Amino acid sequence: MNTQAENLPHNNSDLIGMLQRHQIMPTSQRIHIAQVLFEKTQHLSAEQVLDEVTSRGYSISRATVYNTLGLFANKGLVSTVNLDPDRVLYDSNTRPHFHFHNQDTGELIDIDMGNIEIKSIPALPDNTTLDNIDITLQLRQCSNDSE
Repeated sequence: MNTQAENLPHNNSDLIGMLQRHQIMPTSQRIHIAQVLFEKTQHLSAEQVLDEVTSRGYSISRATVYNTLGLFANKGLVSTVNLDPDRVLYDSNTRPHFHFHNQDTGELIDIDMGNIEIKSIPALPDNTTLDNIDITLQLRQCSNDSE
């Protein structure tokens, strides 16, 4: 079975090759950001990426992180998950999938597309085509109270 984790780059040479295949110049800053994003399948905010890159001892600006994440998203290396107007996560799993979002913990969990059945969609407006279906199931923690 070919999983997303098996497709993640395993070393800097793989990262550089991946960036080049997507017509992205592999600068040192982009490689550091890619190291964080692609070490495992995960969902990270720009601030989390910045914190992780700087915790590894690399100096990088907030603007560079945001610009690089935007570039990676535009080139299809990551997908974006918009949880609300002020919170965007960058998803290293670019295979089609959906999400559980725990609103209490902030955790975002991938759902395989085979686990959700879409029977139909409404007619599309004139002169449009379907680009993507984004489903996020919003969760809350259960209360242990018996009330």
